[in-house]
Amino acid sequence: MQQKEAKGICNKLRKQSFGAFSLLSCMSSSMRMVEDICYFHKDTLVIKAPKRSPMVSSMLVLVIFMACGVYIFSTSFNQINPYKMAKILNVQFIGEPSCPVANESEAPFAHYPRPRTFNREECGCNPVRLFAILSMQRSGSGWFETLLNSHVNVSSNGEIFGAKERRSNASAILNTLDQIYNLDWLSSASKNQCSAAVGLKWMLNQGVTVHHKEIVEYFNKRGVHAIFLFRRNLLRRMVSMLANSYDKGARILNGTHKSHVHSPFEAEILAGYKPTINITTLKTTLRNDEDKITRALEYFKTTRHILLYYEDVVKNRTKLRDVQEFLRLPYRNLTSQQVKIHTAPLTRQIANWDDVEKQLKGTPYESFLHGKRRLI
Repeated sequence: MQQKEAKGICNKLRKQSFGAFSLLSCMSSSMRMVEDICYFHKDTLVIKAPKRSPMVSSMLVLVIFMACGVYIFSTSFNQINPYKMAKILNVQFIGEPSCPVANESEAPFAHYPRPRTFNREECGCNPVRLFAILSMQRSGSGWFETLLNSHVNVSSNGEIFGAKERRSNASAILNTLDQIYNLDWLSSASKNQCSAAVGLKWMLNQGVTVHHKEIVEYFNKRGVHAIFLFRRNLLRRMVSMLANSYDKGARILNGTHKSHVHSPFEAEILAGYKPTINITTLKTTLRNDEDKITRALEYFKTTRHILLYYEDVVKNRTKLRDVQEFLRLPYRNLTSQQVKIHTAPLTRQIANWDDVEKQLKGTPYESFLHGKRRLI
């Protein structure tokens, strides 16, 4: 019976892996202790008569092997970098990395994205602000966005929700926003690693007012900065809308349609078209536009936001400094290559000027006729 137990122990020893040096060194002492039980002569197992109780020997060998195993495991574990181990095991860390925040009050608005499409590398702990330019068509938002994108650390990705499938429901909108704000939306404006502010241009009629409850909740949860940009003179905006709509079909510039131009020559050609305004619906249209602006500001009043007017930004460039401070950006001189199209007085830009003037005189919109800015 004792010989069987001894033979079993020896067979177990033969099955052990003798490749690891640390295991061999640890086992050498234990092998000397069991040589009284068995030894190998070539392929022949020779059993000696035990000199002590086999149970005691078996327990002693087991304890020694356990101690060796603990030693090897602890040594190997200490030599492995936990980050390499995470990579080997394909472990993904959920959430943003732990990075120091200089101002605790700004913590909800400072983000540290971990994009799926690239590695931010040394910029991983550079905080990123999230923003959205909320505006209406032909209100200077395209020009304003090029100004922001001239900042080396700003990535504004354009009118993303112009595609209807991206705004088909609240879920589609929020999923798209997640991609943008995680830096996984790649566009020509993307600054990638060292972006300090990332956002988009978003028109009110592209799901903003329809799904305003879900969007406001998302903005407040993620700390998104809302930048409202509107025109004070909505009659000038109407002229720009009608002229742009006409050019989509006429394609005045060498058979191509351009909503924005980069040369005075092209601007002069486009401004040559004088639209005829429907005076029957004129006041109603202006009133509806005002209501859209008022509702949007009411919907988003709980968000972190700033309100700008196109005319103010054109005449007072310190407004751009205000925007950079709002986004906590290092100050830069912002520039744009776009050229304003309609610069002449409205009397020279509307085909049926006399009818329009008669329709608006004595109304709250009379100031628009003289190019003045109605305060909304």
